[in-house]
Amino acid sequence: MTSKSTQDSTMAPIVARGIRKHFPGNVRPTLDGVDLTVEAGRVCALLGGNGAGKTTMIRILTTLTRPDEGRARVAGHDVLREATRVRASIGLVGQYAALDELLSARENLELFGRLSGLTRRGARDRADQLLETSGLADVGRRPVGAFSGGMRRRLDLATSLITTPGVLFIDEPTTGLDPGARHDLWDSVRALVDAGTTVLLTTQYLEEADALADDVVILREGAVIAQGTPEDLKRLVGEPQMVLREPTLEDVYFHLHATESGAPAA
Repeated sequence: MTSKSTQDSTMAPIVARGIRKHFPGNVRPTLDGVDLTVEAGRVCALLGGNGAGKTTMIRILTTLTRPDEGRARVAGHDVLREATRVRASIGLVGQYAALDELLSARENLELFGRLSGLTRRGARDRADQLLETSGLADVGRRPVGAFSGGMRRRLDLATSLITTPGVLFIDEPTTGLDPGARHDLWDSVRALVDAGTTVLLTTQYLEEADALADDVVILREGAVIAQGTPEDLKRLVGEPQMVLREPTLEDVYFHLHATESGAPAA
């Protein structure tokens, strides 16, 4: 007999069991029996260094790579038997922006809208909405080739929301962004979760996982070595500690921005 907790977990938007993937030529499997459950309306961070298996896990859950073993369901659909339904139910923001640099931000969004099946009018209306919510309305007609890294990342995130997916995958969301752009993107992700989106993201940054995630899964060499809420994982270290440190350049950055804006500096 299946327990209620087991039944509830299988109904979560993202459920994976025993995922294995071994690429030819590698000594170790990239993923070695990974289990993962992400509950609705939460942010789960896959945390680990290069080669830990984070991107491969995302690719399997988004139907881009087949696992050697294991099973997974996303948005209620089997990633192998119902791949088309999975793709229609999710959004994906990869490590590199999938944008046409010769087109404007608005034209990119309209193009993605048309490719997603929206009418011409529907694509225009959706582009207007996403430009506004992503803070890009003022530069909507500017070619993407002139955008900063942070602006491109926000536009890339907006393209993944054309069809308002219930489940969003984000691979290394802030790699290469300056501190201000990184915090802006965090705010965008929080707004999506507040609106009901379930998010699975990968990151190498402890600060990012702590700031964004409701749940953290730590991968090392393709295996889960720890998981829980950020607070749970911090308690593994022991009692609260006070650490004195020198200011970092990021501290200086935000101090200067607060001073310039007239806000009280920390």
